[in-house]
Amino acid sequence: MTSPFAGVSLLDRAQSRLGSSEARTLQHVVERARRAEQLGFQRFWVAEHHGVPGIAGSAPAVLAAAVLSATTTIRVGTGGIMLPNHQPLVVAEQAATLAALSGGRFDLGIGRSLGFTQAVRAALRTGKEEADRFGEDIADLLAFLGGTAPITARPQDGGRTPVFVLATGQGVDLAAEAGLAVVLGGPALFRDTQPALERYRASFRPSAWWDVPHVTASLNVAVAGTTAEARRLLLPEARALAVSRTRGYFPPLEAVGGPLSAREEGLVEESLATAVYGTASEVARGLAGLKARTGADELLVSGGAYDLEAQAVSDDLLAGLALR
Repeated sequence: MTSPFAGVSLLDRAQSRLGSSEARTLQHVVERARRAEQLGFQRFWVAEHHGVPGIAGSAPAVLAAAVLSATTTIRVGTGGIMLPNHQPLVVAEQAATLAALSGGRFDLGIGRSLGFTQAVRAALRTGKEEADRFGEDIADLLAFLGGTAPITARPQDGGRTPVFVLATGQGVDLAAEAGLAVVLGGPALFRDTQPALERYRASFRPSAWWDVPHVTASLNVAVAGTTAEARRLLLPEARALAVSRTRGYFPPLEAVGGPLSAREEGLVEESLATAVYGTASEVARGLAGLKARTGADELLVSGGAYDLEAQAVSDDLLAGLALR
């Protein structure tokens, strides 16, 4: 198969696994990034979550630095740094530093999500007011990076670092106005995204960061020898996500979880319905359909697995399917 996408990348949320330490989780992220580079993936991104028992990745700039230091060619980025939690100048300085130290291999993905719980939001001192300021924060961030603000982030970046917006709703319009790439993920990809994407492409304003509109589709993908094996690979995360939506906490991934309510079982099936999984030929058809539906330029593969060996096999099969 020739990939329908210009680039295929991985996003690792640093999800912890029952029975393993969180330190080992972070070490695995770095190890997976090294393997992703060997397999030929275009980018390897890490995420930001605070105070979540099942996720060890709380400091994306720090984790990205570790990944950059362990690799030499693959692009490394954040998917994303949540601007409501940070001062735009600090984010600009972190991005410029990572870009300078890596020879320009760093990608800056930004989002507007708040903390997972009220206690986390209180600890971060953020709320709706900070989220509503997302557009202003993007403008400030770009000014600091591009050298048009009263002060310039050091080291100087000059708009060389690619900036992506993790877009939901208004984020698509903000990205178009600022001339930034967008990342669309999750259930939104399986709803009618065409109007938003058409609006983004039509209203896009070229910038120092992107000359033309750029859309990245992000979703869970698993490839295995059989459909059932691929489904089992995604099931632990789907169960953890269902628990988070009904019980208020995201647990570590388990090989076999406890009993779920009828509602939780339904949420598991909803989650799996917004993923692409199966044998190589099944995944190839699914990705071709995604490309036809969205016209996305790139694919960013997410999805955490309890079984690390099976995840490595899935990464290898996906690389063979989409990159060679």
